[in-house]
Amino acid sequence: MASFSVRFLGCKVSYADAQAVRERLLRDGHVEAADAVDVAVVNTCCVTHEAVSKSRQAVSRAARAHRRVYVTGCAANLAGAFETVAPNVRVLASPSEDVPAAVAGDVGAIGCVSAESRLERTRAFVKIQDGCSFSCAFCVIPLVRGATRSRRAVAVLGEIARRVAQGHREIVLTGVNLGCFRDREAGYTLATLVRQAGALPGVERLRLSSIEVNHLTDDLVAALRETTTASLHLHVPLQSGDDGVLRAMRRRYSAAQYRGKLEPLDDFNLTADVIVGFPEEDEAAFGRTLDVVRDAGLTRVHAFPYSPRPGTATAAVDTVPAAEKKERSARLRALSDELSSRRWASRIGSTDRVLLDRPGRGYGDDYTPWLVAGEVGQLLHARAVGVSEEGILAVAA
Repeated sequence: MASFSVRFLGCKVSYADAQAVRERLLRDGHVEAADAVDVAVVNTCCVTHEAVSKSRQAVSRAARAHRRVYVTGCAANLAGAFETVAPNVRVLASPSEDVPAAVAGDVGAIGCVSAESRLERTRAFVKIQDGCSFSCAFCVIPLVRGATRSRRAVAVLGEIARRVAQGHREIVLTGVNLGCFRDREAGYTLATLVRQAGALPGVERLRLSSIEVNHLTDDLVAALRETTTASLHLHVPLQSGDDGVLRAMRRRYSAAQYRGKLEPLDDFNLTADVIVGFPEEDEAAFGRTLDVVRDAGLTRVHAFPYSPRPGTATAAVDTVPAAEKKERSARLRALSDELSSRRWASRIGSTDRVLLDRPGRGYGDDYTPWLVAGEVGQLLHARAVGVSEEGILAVAA
């Protein structure tokens, strides 16, 4: 039996991958401990240069405190990210679905031991798809995660049922490119899966982690509206609101198409990602991005300063000075804060169901943050009475 710890860096897919390793080690009879000294698993990220740097730092810290360290995730599959490592570190450059067995096999299983595990959060992230077959000029993910591939629908629905039995009240469907999910043999699209998953006994809330605007079909929107447990929240990456920058990025839509897809969704809480300081972006182009964010009614924008990634089409190009990226990011965050506050204020006097995922804070059915007294894991009805910088102020209804 080994003591172990698992850490992840990056996105919800990274979190789901780390949890898969964690559950496999628990099932094999090993013991998770905050002060573990035997084994550390660090599931890494490489979406930006800073993410790789943080991943290296996390691995170095783990190597000093543990006998064995397993480096998994995106940065583990990025050439050159871990050229030099300590003798007790093993870098697993493998597809994510192969990693749990690889780690468990190396650590060593204990026969006839089984442990049922619960994720630390009140919501469970269920990965339905991995990889990406698109070729955005800035993105390293297809290189480190491979081509798009989907899980079988029966396996996804089985995992959701297991998560509900563990006590999770919210299920988040996650993947690298969710809209590419297909189970052709079973006749499932993402819309089909939403309808089936949302109808499973015990599922109290179902949410999508992210969806590309090209995959925002009428059938998917209808499925979200028809499914009573589905959250009316969509995270739809924008990346830029300028058509020239979008073409240089090799994105597959225009700013007008993006706005047109979101225009009918005024009952949804809409959030997005934006890359700031891409090589083709001048001040006018950035201004058009601000316009799209404002016109589309986005309530929260994650701003990512452009970072050239090895192996991508723009790996050798980085023309916007760091100071300009920082200044534009600050302006974008200020607009995001303004739009968030405006939406939150519009909710004063209304009620919603709030799932508390930390003391005194949780999220409504549309994934808007609410501040209300209650216990972690509680799903309660709340009434909005005001707004703060962190979200909607509420009392139990």
